[in-house]
Amino acid sequence: MDEFLLNHYVLLNNGVAFVAAIVGAIYLSKFKDSEVRYFIYFLWYVAIVQFLGSYTSFVENFDFLKPLKQLIEGTVFEDKYWIFTIFWTLGSALFYSIYFQFVLKNIIHKRIIKIWTYIFLVFSIIYIIIKAEELFSQMMPFIKIFGAFIILLCAIFYFIQILKSDELLTFYKSMNFYISSVIFIWWLVTTPVTFYQVYYSAADWSFVFLRWQIFLFMNLFMYLSFTFALFYCKPNHD
Repeated sequence: MDEFLLNHYVLLNNGVAFVAAIVGAIYLSKFKDSEVRYFIYFLWYVAIVQFLGSYTSFVENFDFLKPLKQLIEGTVFEDKYWIFTIFWTLGSALFYSIYFQFVLKNIIHKRIIKIWTYIFLVFSIIYIIIKAEELFSQMMPFIKIFGAFIILLCAIFYFIQILKSDELLTFYKSMNFYISSVIFIWWLVTTPVTFYQVYYSAADWSFVFLRWQIFLFMNLFMYLSFTFALFYCKPNHD
C-alpha cells in the first residue's frame, strides 16, 4: 500500500478531481438556473489548483521540467504549501461562505456567516504577513482550523434549514444536501490531522503515509460523492 501511494498518489488525487469537474461540465446545463452552477465552476477551480499544486512532483518525475526544478531549488517555492494554503484552505472557505449565502434563507444565519468570514479573512491575511516563512514551509494550522470552522458553520446552518422546511421531504434529491454533507465530513476528518503536522517529515514515514492515506481516501470520497450527486440530483430553481 505504501509503495502504491508513493507511485500513484498524485495521479489519483488529480484524476478524481478532474472527473468531478468534467461531470460537472457535462451536467452544467441541468443546473444553469440554480446556484449549483457556481459550485461546478468551483470544481474546475479546485481541479486546476490541485494540478498546479502538484508541480513539486512533476519536476521530480519529468525530465523536461529539470530546468524548472533547478530554478526553484533552494527558493521558497521548493515546497507547495503556499499554493494550497492560499488557493485551497483560504480559497475554499471563502467560496463556501459566499455560496451558502445564496443557499441559506435565514437572514440571521447569513449575517453570522458573513461576519465570521470577514473576521477569518482579516485575521488570515494578518497571520500570513506575520508568519510569512510558514506559508512556504508548512500548512498553517490557524487558517486550516478557522477555515474548517467557517465551512462547518455553513453546513450546520443548511442542515437546520432543511429540518425547519419542506425540503426535509426531498432532501435526498438536493445537490446542496450532498455538498453540505460531504464537505462537513471531509473537513471534520481532515482538520485534526493539522495538529500533527510536526510529524510530517522524512523522519517519520509512518505518519507521512498515514496522512497520505487519510487525504487520498477522503478526496476519493468527496469527489466521487460530488460526481454521483451531479448525476442523481435535480436542480433547484429558487
